Amino acid sequence: MSAVFDLRAASVQFGSGMRAARALKDITLQIVPGERVALVGANGCGKSTLLRLLHGLVDASAGTVHRNPALTHAMLFQRPFLMRMSVQANIALALWWRGKPWHVARQQALLALERVGMAEHAQRNARVLSGGQQQRVALARAWALAPQVLLLDEPTASLDPHAKRDVEALMQEFVGHIDQVTLVFASHNLGQVKRLASRVIYLELGRVLADLPVDGFFGGELLARHYPQAHFFVKGETL
Repeated sequence: MSAVFDLRAASVQFGSGMRAARALKDITLQIVPGERVALVGANGCGKSTLLRLLHGLVDASAGTVHRNPALTHAMLFQRPFLMRMSVQANIALALWWRGKPWHVARQQALLALERVGMAEHAQRNARVLSGGQQQRVALARAWALAPQVLLLDEPTASLDPHAKRDVEALMQEFVGHIDQVTLVFASHNLGQVKRLASRVIYLELGRVLADLPVDGFFGGELLARHYPQAHFFVKGETL
């Protein structure tokens, strides 16, 4: 099975000279099709940078990053980027850029909005929606593009509890709807990680310090014995 991502000693450095800051250090990992990988760790540990590296938004300063060229990606940010146009047009434009005729793109955009319960807002300006509604639109846009790889950067972090539940339910439906979709997401919500992930990667100061199946990561004894930093992180987050 060909890897979706294959990183070998990959590092990311911002700036140069005395002001250089290394955001990721010697990351070696593989992600295969169909995995649901959660990235966890404290703020500033490198989760967002790793997602951007996987998606190709930043380049590795050292090491190698291989992305399977046969697979399509979509990435959702904590604050989704929506243009100052209608909700439907935001989704249709993404499809049009992929080569769909405009009338087909508009029809498919509306179907995607129906899928996430946002069809009634199709003609509203996307910029005036609430945070939860904007994330649902961003998920609808990703859904319409039918990517094989979905990357999410803290997609529910700034939402109220009701919106968090809605967006998480859509994430679960997304993974279940598209065959062999690979999900990689950053989250501070360990309950969400338990519900959605099959594998957990713990980062600290730009390094991967633990990479375990979800049951092993939350198993307690194994984590405490072999990955003490990750164990203290989980313990602190769940107290």
